[in-house]
Amino acid sequence: MSKKEISDSAPDIIGEHANGGARAREDFFRMQADNLRDAGFKAALCLARGGKILICGNGGSAADSQHIAAEFVNRFLIERPALPAIALTTDTSAITAIGNDRSFDEIFSRQVEALGRKGDILLAISTSGNSSNVIRALETSRRNGLFNIGLSGNEGGKMNDLCDILLLSPTAHKPLLQEIHIAAAHLFCRLTDYYLFENVAALSPYLQTETKV
Repeated sequence: MSKKEISDSAPDIIGEHANGGARAREDFFRMQADNLRDAGFKAALCLARGGKILICGNGGSAADSQHIAAEFVNRFLIERPALPAIALTTDTSAITAIGNDRSFDEIFSRQVEALGRKGDILLAISTSGNSSNVIRALETSRRNGLFNIGLSGNEGGKMNDLCDILLLSPTAHKPLLQEIHIAAAHLFCRLTDYYLFENVAALSPYLQTETKV
């Protein structure tokens, strides 16, 4: 059989994924531009006031949590001081102890209770918006005075009622949704750096007073 006679749908699969991803990404950044700007500004303000960012998610979102934390602690694009961010997905001793003694649903909320302080930020990632351990973390975060930022898809599920800023992907297709999440997270890092180190004047009025934003 010659190569011409072999049926191969790979080019179609590639094109469909690429085109669908491009459309979803364009729609997301158009619809969520204001929310992304606000999230970056709020994170910069939190860090400037001595706070920190806690991040959680499951599976691929756990990997994204670690990725994002590393961008803050090391650097994103510019050379600047290390910034305090903690992925709640990395301490296997704490996670397994909490899961074994209490419940898997509490693996993040217990850490938020221990590490979170009023004025800190919790960045919670759930493609469904309904991951029980992420929801528990958001509930604990809210009770303890943290500011909740969420990354989700579709209609946002239970995260809608628990996030101060919810960045919703316009696609229900999980692979594309996850790709949008990391793109959004990169821009979140970029905007945080921008307000902290390139546009300090925008933060100054809020640092000099107790003005809320």
